[in-house]
Amino acid sequence: MHLRRSPAPTSVRPSTWTDPYGRLAVRCMQTVVIVVVIGAIVTAATTLSLVTIPLLLALIIASALHPLVAWLRRHGVPSVLATSIAFVAVLAAGAGVLWLLVSTFAGQWPMLQASAVDGLQQLQDLLHELPVRVTDGQIEDAVSGVVDFVTSARFGAGAIAGISAVTNFVTGAVLTAVILFFFLKDGPALWEFLLRPFTGDQYDRARRIGDRVVTTLGGYVRGTAAVAAFDALAIGSGLAVLGVPLTIPLAVVAFVTSFIPMIGAPIAGTLAALVTLVALGPVKAVIVVAIVVLVNQVEGNFLQPVLMGKTLRLHGLVILVGLTAGTVLGGVTGALLAVPLIAAGWGIVQVWNGEDAPAMPWRQKRRETVPVG
Repeated sequence: MHLRRSPAPTSVRPSTWTDPYGRLAVRCMQTVVIVVVIGAIVTAATTLSLVTIPLLLALIIASALHPLVAWLRRHGVPSVLATSIAFVAVLAAGAGVLWLLVSTFAGQWPMLQASAVDGLQQLQDLLHELPVRVTDGQIEDAVSGVVDFVTSARFGAGAIAGISAVTNFVTGAVLTAVILFFFLKDGPALWEFLLRPFTGDQYDRARRIGDRVVTTLGGYVRGTAAVAAFDALAIGSGLAVLGVPLTIPLAVVAFVTSFIPMIGAPIAGTLAALVTLVALGPVKAVIVVAIVVLVNQVEGNFLQPVLMGKTLRLHGLVILVGLTAGTVLGGVTGALLAVPLIAAGWGIVQVWNGEDAPAMPWRQKRRETVPVG
């Protein structure tokens, strides 16, 4: 009896794409695709900034006003009337601040101009006292260079570009107002329309994301506005007591720059100190700096934790990097929008799998302790 020998088992070689190097290559290609898609989205958004920026601004403002509109509707106010009340209130507040800024600046401009002349004379005298000798001829050459630049064709091209920027600003402001009105009136209906392709768990997730984005953006704007109002009132009161010219415009600048975390207060303080230095001398300028530092400490250690709560749970490094990226991509507007958008993105991660269930990669999986020393 002859027994058949079974064939020897053959070794199965792993596929090129399933070995460690293959998996690494797949991950690298996936990363490249993700980076390219994100780059394309950012490029499109910056190219169409005349549309995207008004859209984002209107979304943020509408999120801040949503509780007011919802409260009016719950108390029997018709939808159009509730929307109109909130919309007119925003326009009136913006127009009032702009009128106050322009009228005060125009009224105190002659005083500031005279103070600037005195300040420049003091600066020229100070230059003469420096160890490095600065002659009158060098100063006159510098002034001549500035005059030549102002009268040059390059300055004229810059002025034309400035006119174009003003036109774009006005267009963007009108577009923001129109979009804001429709967001206030039909925001929930528009969001439900966008959610039509989703069903089941995907629909529930999309609803959670929408609710969290509106809550985060609205809480951020309302909390920051309260902090900014305190900064403007405190700094403006200090400037008024010292007799600094342009007190109201500087207080408005402090209010606006407070919407830029970390760097807003130094910008407002530097501007106020420079105006005080030119108008009233170095002693009162130092006092202004001390006032700004004190207000900033009260804001950071008391007001923001109380008013902002858990709305902005971002590390300072994340805020700094976001501000830098926003400034590079969108200038001042990008700096204003960067932090609330990052906060909204982090809020989406926190509710990805449920109200209290963050996305799996960002879920805490172990006790996170930091070694000391």
